[in-house]
Amino acid sequence: MPSGNNANLLVFEGLESNVRSYSRSFPVVFRTASGAILKDEDGREFVDFLSGAGALNYGHNDTDLLRDAIRYLESGGIVHGLDMATSAKREFMECVDAIILRPRGLAYKFQFPGPTGTNAVEAALKLARKVTGRRSVISFTNGFHGVSLGALAVTGNRYYRDGAGLPLAGAVFMPYDGYWGVGNDTSDYLDSVLADASSGVDLPAAVIMETVQGEGGINTATKDWLKSIERLCKKYGVLLIVDDIQAGCGRTGSFFSFDFADLAPDIVLLSKSLSGCGLPLSLLLLKPELDVWRPGEHNGTFRGNNLALVTATAALHKYWTKDNFSEEIAETGRIVSKRLEEIAQRGRNHSFSVRGRGMMLGLDCSTGKLAEKIVSKAFQEGLVVERCGAEDEVIKLLPPLTIDRQALQRGLDILDTSVQAHT
Repeated sequence: MPSGNNANLLVFEGLESNVRSYSRSFPVVFRTASGAILKDEDGREFVDFLSGAGALNYGHNDTDLLRDAIRYLESGGIVHGLDMATSAKREFMECVDAIILRPRGLAYKFQFPGPTGTNAVEAALKLARKVTGRRSVISFTNGFHGVSLGALAVTGNRYYRDGAGLPLAGAVFMPYDGYWGVGNDTSDYLDSVLADASSGVDLPAAVIMETVQGEGGINTATKDWLKSIERLCKKYGVLLIVDDIQAGCGRTGSFFSFDFADLAPDIVLLSKSLSGCGLPLSLLLLKPELDVWRPGEHNGTFRGNNLALVTATAALHKYWTKDNFSEEIAETGRIVSKRLEEIAQRGRNHSFSVRGRGMMLGLDCSTGKLAEKIVSKAFQEGLVVERCGAEDEVIKLLPPLTIDRQALQRGLDILDTSVQAHT
């Protein structure tokens, strides 16, 4: 790494908490970004296959979205307004309803919790318990929903759970689709457990799940399994919560990751790329009959970031009114998937496999050590990409949905070379 960056990093090492993580994996000081390209303080370029851990589906600094934000600020628009009614909020809700919900036959009410994904998870769990009067929640192996205490209780990874500092309660874990191998339908097990009054598993308030597990290793659930989980929730009077915080907003091809399975979840959680340009914003979409909150019963100072609502509305108009946007995502996903399959097949003396859906893809390297070496080499060559999975054994590819072909091929070439260097 350039000496200038090493010197500048001393400030972060001296003043910032040890809890920082991404700056350890990518030890340079970044200054600017555009689209799928990051630049550090020395002017070196990096192709970004991280996209803010899924918060930048439309790339860095989309000029149209930023133009709307700047116009809003210059007009004196409300930036902070608690949960008061504002023009920006009204326009956002009307836009989501018209562009996303009604065409899918979905009717939801909007709840704006705190600005992060884990805030949305906490609100959803609290609401499910309030609606049903039950305490437990069913989550799934390898699920990840955040690291605040309620969200952490439904998160599977032991590394994060060990950081809680006290016992985590209120969750029961069930095997995710494929956890027991091909041909074993784990939804049958869940059905048996819920049906058996002596199973030791109380009837839960809700089931919370990701249709593609991001942090858990890019594990994908099939349509049949997802439909089975939805059917079981209806059978036992359990709320279905879909955490679409990372897999949503187009990451798997359609706006919601569950569109392909024709699900109608009771509660949908959105954050990360919802604002369109990396501003903090999260949202619960909940069926109207579940809106049993009393005024102010679940609140917070930063609910419904108005500037983020402006850019979110701009993103919906720019991308989700296009007839072929989902097809463009699918085509780019096919290009990436095909290249990953080629990379996996060339891996000598190592077992690689490709997983994922749309543009939420992973290269399973079998071991965390190998994945770490590949990711480190890739960064040296100019590619920012992270790992995931129980042992960080999966290289997770989240390039911007809007990435141009040149940058995409450049990033894939770097990954290919980096894999070959360690196989």
